[in-house]
Amino acid sequence: MPRTFLTGATGFVGANVARHLLAQGHEVVCAVRKPNRCTEGLPVQLVWPDLTDEAALVAAMRGCDGVLHVAGIFDPGPGGDRAMWSLHVDATRALLAARARLGIARFVTCSSSVTVGFGPLASPGDESSPIDPERVYGKSGGLRSYYESKLESERLSLEAGAVVVNPDYVLGAWDVKPTSGQLLLTVARGWVPVYPTGGKCFIDADDCAIGHIRALEVGRPGRRYLLGNWNLSYREFMASCAAAAGTRPPVLPVPRIALRAAGALGTVLQRYDAHRFVGLDRHVLSSMMQERYRSASRSWDELGVPRTPIESTVEKSLRWFRDHDYL
Repeated sequence: MPRTFLTGATGFVGANVARHLLAQGHEVVCAVRKPNRCTEGLPVQLVWPDLTDEAALVAAMRGCDGVLHVAGIFDPGPGGDRAMWSLHVDATRALLAARARLGIARFVTCSSSVTVGFGPLASPGDESSPIDPERVYGKSGGLRSYYESKLESERLSLEAGAVVVNPDYVLGAWDVKPTSGQLLLTVARGWVPVYPTGGKCFIDADDCAIGHIRALEVGRPGRRYLLGNWNLSYREFMASCAAAAGTRPPVLPVPRIALRAAGALGTVLQRYDAHRFVGLDRHVLSSMMQERYRSASRSWDELGVPRTPIESTVEKSLRWFRDHDYL
């Protein structure tokens, strides 16, 4: 029976990875800061090492056959830059060093699609597509720090012969905050008449979790794999959400002048509460007006990642939110 060391099990993606590891017969050692509902009742071993402490990690990882570093954070507030660098970079470095000391062959780092270029539907980006971080994320701020820390985490991982996965817009169960499921919840709670004019690449949380495990099993060392299955406009996605929830779909595009005004307001409000008003960051708002489509053909061909229809994904996600009293 394989024994796998997992970080991030108390988060959205990690919670799904943990469940799929168990379903496939793995013994799972979960490194956590503190347990939450994502790990409650799971037959896993919980450990509490400092993820930047190599010696503590060696002790916690002993006897494991593989490592999945899924823990991540986006923190636009004061001190957020340091927190993101610590978890994405310092922890990756320490985990890789502990893995080398123990001779663990397989290691996967969960990065993000923010480091992958994008394009229109006719020519979507892929793992080799460049990205202009200053234009996309700005010169400074939370988004730029998140991008820089994820990029450095990837560099360390790839140089050490690990595998990197880059999830795009993940939707599914255990989105406890919620994060990407917030748009679905907004549509489900009542009619949203407007839609952003851009689009994204969506993936079911179960497919994403399987992608992580397949990367651990058969991913090529030193290689990146985008995890994302369906390129949809926000209008298409929101219409699918409305159909599942029994609400009206959006009918009007958001005027660009309205987003520019919201971005200007957000610049002011974020000085007072960066977390609360991160959705009004002008780069976040700009992203929703762009076609940020990507191709995940590498993960389909090399990892065999399944492609759950988006309608099924939306229905599953909505059911989980309803069952857990988010509606």
